[in-house]
Amino acid sequence: MKAETIQLITRVIQVLKINIGWMPWNLFLAFIPFALSIWLFRTRRGGSLIWWLGFLVFYAFLPNAPYLLTDVIHLINDIRTIQSVWIITLILIPVYLLVIISGFEAYVISLINLGYYLRRIGKSQWILWVELITHALCAVGIYWGRFLRFNSWDFITQPDAVLTKGVEEILGKQPLVIITITFAILTGLYWIIKRLTLGLVRQRRDRVAMKSQSIN
Repeated sequence: MKAETIQLITRVIQVLKINIGWMPWNLFLAFIPFALSIWLFRTRRGGSLIWWLGFLVFYAFLPNAPYLLTDVIHLINDIRTIQSVWIITLILIPVYLLVIISGFEAYVISLINLGYYLRRIGKSQWILWVELITHALCAVGIYWGRFLRFNSWDFITQPDAVLTKGVEEILGKQPLVIITITFAILTGLYWIIKRLTLGLVRQRRDRVAMKSQSIN
């Protein structure tokens, strides 16, 4: 019994060490567009060369946020390795949920900030179409990242490979099916999480308003 416990703990430590290698890095990449969305859409007004360069970088890194959804494949492998219901339930699943939800929330807030900017410049009628186009672009980006192993900086280091190999690959039947399914998942999850996020923001604003009224 003692030997089995030690072996299980050793497996858990090994799995956590492996995950510590990629989880913080993937979260860092996911929060780059989130930080840029605040700078671009909340504090700046478009038009300058710096703004447009930031906008391009924002879209280049944006797929990294919903990309974390595909990291569920690592969870499946970890479950097969550990094979302990308690460890899986109390450690693995909560850790993965935290990482995946944080990444997708960064994606949702980034697009909310973009929608805020479109309203600010009088283009609120564009919001839905911009969101749908963004979901489609991110679905392609996720496919490139997961199956072709392209990174965001490959747009700068090897743009020819991204455009040639990337475009050729997505024209096949199987890639198109995968991208379409990914687009549908992104669209559905985004709609749900966006509603929840905006609802929480409204509740917080209402509470602050009620407190200020009671003080006055």
